[in-house]
Amino acid sequence: MLYFIPTPIGNLGDISFRALELLKTCEIFFCEDTRVSKSLLLSLSHKFQIDFKTKKMIAFHTHNEKEILKNLNPEFFSQNVAFLSDAGMPGISDPGYTLADFALKNGIEFEVLPGANAALVALVSSALSEKEFVFIGFLANKGKERIKDIQRALNHPYASIVYESPKRILSLVEQILLIDENREIFAIKEISKKFETKFKGTAKEVFDKLKQANLNGEWVLVISKNYHKLDYNSLLESDILELDIPLKAKSKLLAKINGKNPKEIYAKLLLSQN
Repeated sequence: MLYFIPTPIGNLGDISFRALELLKTCEIFFCEDTRVSKSLLLSLSHKFQIDFKTKKMIAFHTHNEKEILKNLNPEFFSQNVAFLSDAGMPGISDPGYTLADFALKNGIEFEVLPGANAALVALVSSALSEKEFVFIGFLANKGKERIKDIQRALNHPYASIVYESPKRILSLVEQILLIDENREIFAIKEISKKFETKFKGTAKEVFDKLKQANLNGEWVLVISKNYHKLDYNSLLESDILELDIPLKAKSKLLAKINGKNPKEIYAKLLLSQN
């Protein structure tokens, strides 16, 4: 039997009783990082006075998962096997997807336990969505692909959830305000930890707050939905931004599709190039 076990994203107390029981009984662990999993078991052992005994741990991550699955016999899962990502729900911006797919294709019995997930905590905390939302996860790190990812997030008719590192959170919010400074956003860091911190407001307001804040920690950003009716057959702002034409021409085209002042857009485009 294969179990996908969510792990705490901050507070050890977020582990479920069922997860603890399975951590005791499973003989083999697939781990995103065996060092992190060993440290987690040690911490849980101290907190809950549990003897997990020695476990066989196998590294299973994006760099080796295909090779492992290629050589894996489905009979391997006649024993109790657990998969652990470093923190949170397996398969959500973490390894685990390919293992679940392997189990489905090979008739392997498996269960996914409910548990900690940063995206849902951030969404509920933001109060920016009553029902529909889009989970994006991590954006492209840089270049045109990153700008395109941001533009798509801003164009969604649903709230969008983005994961971001402390090194890029400020520049991400700045790029959002350059496109739509009045877009309402919510930023939260260190979910479920001692120094959990929340920021909400327009992109400009949150940017001003973040400039004065300690940015250390893992971030989740929720972007409010685009309330304007979208024509998905039309050009996106990201398409225009990619054109190899003068900034003034870009500004006029952008003004045509978003109804803003071309001079203001031109000034923002100049600023974004500095």
